[in-house]
Amino acid sequence: MDVSTFISHRRTLDTPDGAIAYTEWGTGPAAVFVHGLTASGAQWREVIEPLSDATRCIAVDLPGHGGTPPRPDPSVTAMAQMVVDLCHGLALDQIDLVGLDTGGAIAQLVAARHPELLRSLALTNCDTEGNFPPPGLAPVVELARQGMVAATLPPLAADLVAARSSVLAESYEHPELLTDEVLREYLVPLGADIERARYLERILAAFDPAEMKGVNDRLGGLSVPTLVVWSRGQTVFGIESARRLSELIPGARGVTEVEGKLFYPEERPAGLVEALRHHWSR
Repeated sequence: MDVSTFISHRRTLDTPDGAIAYTEWGTGPAAVFVHGLTASGAQWREVIEPLSDATRCIAVDLPGHGGTPPRPDPSVTAMAQMVVDLCHGLALDQIDLVGLDTGGAIAQLVAARHPELLRSLALTNCDTEGNFPPPGLAPVVELARQGMVAATLPPLAADLVAARSSVLAESYEHPELLTDEVLREYLVPLGADIERARYLERILAAFDPAEMKGVNDRLGGLSVPTLVVWSRGQTVFGIESARRLSELIPGARGVTEVEGKLFYPEERPAGLVEALRHHWSR
């Protein structure tokens, strides 16, 4: 599915704490998808399209990403509450929650604090307690705390060729295949101007291991069916993190390994689609 078709379904929910943009496809039991840092809900488009025949797929845009405006509190804890607010605002009593990358950390916070919302949980290539932020991102977080990240973003948003060649190789197998349309969807909200760029810098600077403290204790009592899927070709989140999650969460049943790099749901969606269909049994 091309990005313009996907975002043509983008909607906005107004809440007391600000607008929340989300994109919705399909009918059936509701599944909420939480994307990774620097992307948007469109990151899930290739997964949502085949699943929408039996699932009401809702892809949220995190603050400062996609169509959701920045919020005063840039923490992942606040983002988790935003996901909860979206569920309440859409009158979703129970959801199948899916998280990738930073979205996986957010999903764990939702699961830990609001287990009553979950029908099931699916986590893939994501931060965990004790690995937030991951070591590979720590230098960027430190630069953000020094105010040295924001100025690098507007040039990337303006020069898509440079963006493909300089910052996407770790996340994608074939960044050269990403269309300008996709890159604009991701990069323009983050770096169209210096104020937008400073918000992403604030998100990075706010990354604090303390936000995930105690999550494992609560996940250790989570009984809902839990799917853990990990791609083999990425190095940001090691397979040992997946195994720890699977051993920790009572509702998990091992680790499903798939091919691809960090953002594989865009490039190799079939493995995750198959795993989710089996996980949801519909």
